[in-house]
Amino acid sequence: MTIQLINPADLPPQATYTQVVVAAGTAMVFIAGQEPEDVHGNSVAPGDLAGQARQVYANLGRALTAAGARPDQVAKLTIYVAGYTSDYLPVIEQARVELFGRHKPADTLIGVARLARPEFLIEVDAIAVK
Repeated sequence: MTIQLINPADLPPQATYTQVVVAAGTAMVFIAGQEPEDVHGNSVAPGDLAGQARQVYANLGRALTAAGARPDQVAKLTIYVAGYTSDYLPVIEQARVELFGRHKPADTLIGVARLARPEFLIEVDAIAVK
């Protein structure tokens, strides 16, 4: 499996993600949106974006492991944030780095009015290639 990360010179530079990802491998892994829940389905850190983001990325890491995939094999993320404002981004990025380190898959961040449960502030899904 290989993932080539490309930031074309004629596109705006990005510090936290890659503009273009070319992935080649033998299997694609699609991971459903991971929510800020513990193993029993209980909400984690209500009202605390940092705590919820850490839980979401930890859940994403467990889902990758279950599929036999690694964080550095993730090609694309979609991040949904309830009531998004720009000051949320550093909080989200800090939790993201805990899972991905220096790997920066392509991503899309979408501000939404509400997620599946009113106390959820963040949800993240992923596509990996292994």
